[in-house]
Amino acid sequence: MNNVLFRLVALISGLLFGLGMAISGMADPAKVIGFLDVAGHWDPSLMFVMGGALLVFMPAYFLLIKSKAKPLNAEEFCLSTSKKIDAKLLSGAAIFGLGWGIAGVCPGPAVSSLGLGNGDVVIFIFAMMLGLGSTHFILNRNT
Repeated sequence: MNNVLFRLVALISGLLFGLGMAISGMADPAKVIGFLDVAGHWDPSLMFVMGGALLVFMPAYFLLIKSKAKPLNAEEFCLSTSKKIDAKLLSGAAIFGLGWGIAGVCPGPAVSSLGLGNGDVVIFIFAMMLGLGSTHFILNRNT
């Protein structure tokens, strides 16, 4: 039963996240590129989306995760234990940022965009999966 509840909560969370991405405009590459175009026709509206997300996340983070509370349907929160800033982190962040800036899409909103009927994002998702698979292969080839 616990596994079913875990999957149900994950499904509902994912649907809620995707709906939020679609409603806020984060699934629209033109809107994201407009937000990133600070030297041109800057569209600050996504700043409010991010601010609203922080208003929800920050209290939950401090009340639940920092206080060491136990999740309702898991043994523990899945948090990274790594605290170091290394070449893998910096290069991954740079590549992610470049891709987001060029395409105006990141993984979560890309899936939401598929749900909205945006067929153009299929190429992005294919390239993303190819990149993830290639990276996994390269990082694990010597182990």
